[in-house]
Amino acid sequence: MGVYIHFTEEQKERANNVDLVDFLEKRFEKLLPSGREKRIASDRSITVRGNEWYDHSLEYGGYPIEFVQQFYHCSYPEAITMLLGGEQGEAYRPAEKKPEEPKKPFVLPEAYSDMRSVYGYLLKSRLLDRAVINAFIKRNLIYESCEKSKDGKKEYHNAVFVGLDEHGIPRHAHKRGLYTKGASFKGNVEGSDPDYSFHYLGTDNFLYVFEAPIDLLSYITLHPQDWEKHSYVALCGLSEYAMIKLLELHPNINRVVLCLDHDAEGIEASEKYHDLITRRGILCERELSAQKDWNEDIKAAHDLPVIPAEEHPQRLLCEVICASLGEGTQNSQDDCSADVFSAHLAAIRSHFHWGRFLEAEDFLWDMLCRSINAATKEYRQMDHGRDHAAVNDRLKYGFKTYENRRKIKTRLDFLESDIVALRGFGRVLTASEKMGLAERYESIAAHCLKSLILLEQPRQKQEMKQSQKQEMKLTMQ
Repeated sequence: MGVYIHFTEEQKERANNVDLVDFLEKRFEKLLPSGREKRIASDRSITVRGNEWYDHSLEYGGYPIEFVQQFYHCSYPEAITMLLGGEQGEAYRPAEKKPEEPKKPFVLPEAYSDMRSVYGYLLKSRLLDRAVINAFIKRNLIYESCEKSKDGKKEYHNAVFVGLDEHGIPRHAHKRGLYTKGASFKGNVEGSDPDYSFHYLGTDNFLYVFEAPIDLLSYITLHPQDWEKHSYVALCGLSEYAMIKLLELHPNINRVVLCLDHDAEGIEASEKYHDLITRRGILCERELSAQKDWNEDIKAAHDLPVIPAEEHPQRLLCEVICASLGEGTQNSQDDCSADVFSAHLAAIRSHFHWGRFLEAEDFLWDMLCRSINAATKEYRQMDHGRDHAAVNDRLKYGFKTYENRRKIKTRLDFLESDIVALRGFGRVLTASEKMGLAERYESIAAHCLKSLILLEQPRQKQEMKQSQKQEMKLTMQ
């Protein structure tokens, strides 16, 4: 059994006031600039500022204790202990109270006298097609800006990608630094309206969706045939507002092609937007770049070094777990009653609370197998045609990464609701009630799968870090 730890209200308040930037940097997490906030490199959907965090893909955030529980996958007392530095050793500074800042009006950056640097960057560094670049420049959607540093000693040249509203008025601008060595600046101009990010309107019913303006221009460079007929939008991030606004303003668009990055964040956003768009009755498909994004595909075509594609770790774990649910997991004699599942859930919560994650996984795995078997049994009795393999496939293909970002305690609460619902089914069931029971067992299986993935992912991440450290040691020898 674990040891009970009592925390005073003052300790809890102090833990929830820790500056998350300081905390993460001292834990060697890489942070990326994102306006006034910092974005976590290992999970770019999460931004932090002071003692606050926000998960943009989940549209949910809060304060340090809950963040540490979710991000480091630990219990409530462990999170407080970590934030307090164990009351010894590492100490984290408290967050400063941030003053209320008035929202600045949107103003386009001042244009430079010529476009030589923009052309050089887009043609030589990004290898984009000149005709495509000219088409956007002609429409005043791309230009070069020159801005001075605060001390007035330096000049910064940026490519500016302009977003117009339905009346042709600039409402959004995305800046990309033209410095070609190392990481260059990129970000949206303050006051930009996310409904009107960089886009091009064609005449047919297709809309192609990208993360960044360079991705959009790269895709057209790779697929130039009749490109002017289609519509394109760069979200300038992973926020869906500009895509939705275009669909609202142009009802003739009834085919959406998601061309987001081939990495974890892009995969997650694609799954989310696919469901969002199809619920509107619009056909939606996904087109993947071979490398990390479309500009990397252009580089690959020129035999240049590239950033490779990256699969979503949760998707990979889902594939592994579902592949293990073969015929050997079937046992129609297993008790699948609500009482047994409730006892399993109580054991899972106890093991998880005290950090016994392997034991919690064992109970989740057993409940997963039992619920799949129970669902299969109900379908078989109805002559429905869904065998064990079919239920397994529904589980695998029904998994969505964007739906599995909440902390595991919330996932276990969902699991409990399904177990409670099992008690509402009597001994003698109608055909529709039997179908409902089978689907309830499938829902329990889905929550077990998602919980197993949430438990396994931190260990997978830790193993990856250890492997990278080992590789670095071998390289240095």
